[in-house]
Amino acid sequence: MTKYIIRRILLSIPVLIAISLATFLMIQALPGGPFDVVGTKAMPEQMRQLLERRYGLDRPLYEQYFLYIGNLLQGELGPMLRFRGQDVNDIVAQSLPVSMQLGMLSISLGFLIGIPAGIIAALKHNTAIDHAATFIAVLGVSIPNLVLGPLLILIFGVYLDWFPIAFWGADPPFILGIFPKPTAQFWLHAVMPTFALGTGISASVARLTRAGLLDVLSADYIRTARAKGLRERVVIVVHALKNSLIPVATILGPLLAALLTGTFVIEQIFALNGLGRYFVNSVNQREYFLLTSITLVYGLFLIVGNLFVDIMYAWLDPRIRYD
Repeated sequence: MTKYIIRRILLSIPVLIAISLATFLMIQALPGGPFDVVGTKAMPEQMRQLLERRYGLDRPLYEQYFLYIGNLLQGELGPMLRFRGQDVNDIVAQSLPVSMQLGMLSISLGFLIGIPAGIIAALKHNTAIDHAATFIAVLGVSIPNLVLGPLLILIFGVYLDWFPIAFWGADPPFILGIFPKPTAQFWLHAVMPTFALGTGISASVARLTRAGLLDVLSADYIRTARAKGLRERVVIVVHALKNSLIPVATILGPLLAALLTGTFVIEQIFALNGLGRYFVNSVNQREYFLLTSITLVYGLFLIVGNLFVDIMYAWLDPRIRYD
C-alpha cells in the first residue's frame, strides 16, 4: 500500500502541471485583460502598458508560464493584478478555511443523516418507512441549492428571524486554521449554508447506502452468518455494513474535492467569503494568477480525495489490495 501511495503522489505531479498549463492557456485566450477597464472607464493605453510590463504580461506566453511555475515552486502563487496590497497567497489563506469549514460541516451532516436513513430504509424494505425515506431522498436530490438556499433565507432568516441571513460570522475563530470553535455566533451563521449543502449529500448517501445494504444482505455469507445463530445486529454491523458502504466511498473523493473547497452558488447566496466567490470573480476580472492558483487547489483536493477513496476501499474490503 505504501508503494502504491508514493506512486500515486508522484503521478499527481504531471497531472497538476497539465492542469496549470491548460488553465493558464485558457484564461489567456479570453478576450480582454485585467487592465482594460478600471471602474467604468477605459484605462489609458500608456498606463496599461506600464502595468503589463510590471507584472510581466507583455512577455511571451511561455515565459509568463515558466515564471509562474518558478514562483509556485517557491511557494508564491502570484500577485493580485487589480487589487494592490494583497497577493494570491493572502486571498487563499483568508478564503480557503471558510470554504473548508462549510464543506466539512456539510459532509458531516450528510453522512450523519444519510447513512442511518439508508440503513433503516434497507432493513424496512418495501414498507411505509422505506417508501417515505426513498421519497425524501429523491426530493432532497431533486431540489438544487439555487432554490433551497433562498428558500431557507426567506423562511428562517426573514419571516421567523431565527438565523443570520448572510456572512460567516464576525471574524470566526479557527482551530488549526480549519476547525471552528463551538461558539454560538459561529453555529448560528453556519446553520443555513450547512443545511443547504448537507441535505443533498444526505439524500445521495441514503440512496447509495440503501442500495448497497440490500445487495449485501442477499449475499451467501450473510445467510451463513444468520444460519450460525448470530444476532441480527451483529450481522448488520459487523458483516454487512462495511461492504455496503463501498458505493458510498466511491463518491467520497469528488465529494470531498467539491465541498472542502466550497460551492460557488452557496457562497454567493449567503455572502460567504470563500474560495468559490473569488474563483467566479477572477474569471470576470481576468485575474490570471488567482484563477490558475485556485484551479490548482481544486485539482489538488480532487487528487487527494481520490487517493483517500482508494485507501478506503482497502479498509472496507480486505480483499482489495494494490500492488
